[in-house]
Amino acid sequence: MSSNSEVITINLDTPLYKGSISLNTGLFINGEFVRPQESQDAGKIDIINPSTSKPITSVHLGSSLDVDIAVDAARKAFKSTWGLHVPGSVRGQKLQRLAELIEENLEEIAALEALNCVASLILGKPFAQAKQELNMACITTLKYYAGWADKIHGKTIETNETKMAYTRREPYGVVGAIIPWNNPLAGLAWKVGPAVAAGNTIVLKPSEFTPLSALRVASLINEAGFPPGVINIVNGYGPTVGASLASHPLIAKIAFTGSTITGRKIQEAAAKSNLKVVTLELGGKSPNIIFDDADLEQAIKWAGIGIFANMGQACCAGSRIFVQEGIYDAFIQGFTAVAQHLQANTGDSFSSPNTLHGPQASEAQYKRILSYISSGISEGAHVQTGGEKHSDGEGYFIKPTIFTNVTPSMKIAQEEIFGPVAAVIKFKTEEEVIEMANNTTYGLACAVFTENISRGIRVAHAIEAGTAWINTYNTIENGVPFGGYKQSGIGRELGEYALEK
Repeated sequence: MSSNSEVITINLDTPLYKGSISLNTGLFINGEFVRPQESQDAGKIDIINPSTSKPITSVHLGSSLDVDIAVDAARKAFKSTWGLHVPGSVRGQKLQRLAELIEENLEEIAALEALNCVASLILGKPFAQAKQELNMACITTLKYYAGWADKIHGKTIETNETKMAYTRREPYGVVGAIIPWNNPLAGLAWKVGPAVAAGNTIVLKPSEFTPLSALRVASLINEAGFPPGVINIVNGYGPTVGASLASHPLIAKIAFTGSTITGRKIQEAAAKSNLKVVTLELGGKSPNIIFDDADLEQAIKWAGIGIFANMGQACCAGSRIFVQEGIYDAFIQGFTAVAQHLQANTGDSFSSPNTLHGPQASEAQYKRILSYISSGISEGAHVQTGGEKHSDGEGYFIKPTIFTNVTPSMKIAQEEIFGPVAAVIKFKTEEEVIEMANNTTYGLACAVFTENISRGIRVAHAIEAGTAWINTYNTIENGVPFGGYKQSGIGRELGEYALEK
């Protein structure tokens, strides 16, 4: 494998960020950036700025052979310089140092994140929110698991006075991870944090659409003190690098975040290869239920965050909004104003401090969302606001869209759109809305808005979802497990639960 990797410079001169960012576009394997194996060199892929639809740069693509080399490096590290050969306190120190290094380079890494994918968990300025997202969902997650690294304990089990039994919590060995394009560094931290804290080594594939921030973080891994081979990052396509990770006989566990369709393929490959353990965090069609007695102003605010954050590109997006008939008209009026405010403040991530809404992440996603909007119109739903691309200019911008007169059987109420499209449905009774909310193949998240806490808890318990929020939305905490029911996935991420799996 050639170590003559390629370093490029990205120059940004914008109102919100000015600077030059050096970035290695190779694969990070065994502690160094390398080019792919020449015999299976898949070439490069252009990385697109979704605000302009123009290339930012290109990165090297790995192959199954590169995965083999990365797994071999990870396995050697696990058997010699990592795993149970290293005290948990030392593993924690290195994770903590990686988090600190990301923090020290916050502006630069956030600029890459905003440039490449415009990630934002909550409503706000896309570049400013990329910085907040980096802190909330990446840096604090790594620090959280750094604290766990020396607190992973077994148990002694009483049998009788002549015997002793105990359990020992051991790492799997080499773990594979595949992260999505919508929140790249959150995905990286959610996978790397618990895996490495528990003593595993890891081979991670970033999305081929948004690898830039992961590659920048890779450049900090050696400085953080990790031995070569502990953390490896292999760029590539899902059908090549992703499939190789899922089917590799020396990978003991695979963690994937993405679509339900791909999740099925991951599980099948894991079963057909070596029955590796699988964690899947998949799609969602999450219900947001708003009762008559809810604080209307708060419900409108959080409904906007629930569906329009990150331009609707979130697995737990509150895309089905059920509103009780007594406040339906008032809710629609206020919710429409939220969407129209975002429409009036749409733009490039770096163009203005007033930018609140950015582009979709890719051309494919942009076209997919517009096709769902067309479907909603053809099935008879009413476009309250939005329902079209933002302008005829460059970039993948879609207006935040609200559909009313939606019935539960419509395509826009059943399928995951993964865009800024809200389907609002009126309901009368608690029993009726519970039935409608559970009428989905997904079960990732839900929310209930009511001033009656007894009803809030009762309804939350009745909804078939892995996460239930009451009088809030998208408030994810490192210590709280996250994952789905039904076709939204298997297993849990975050919290102590992630360490157990």
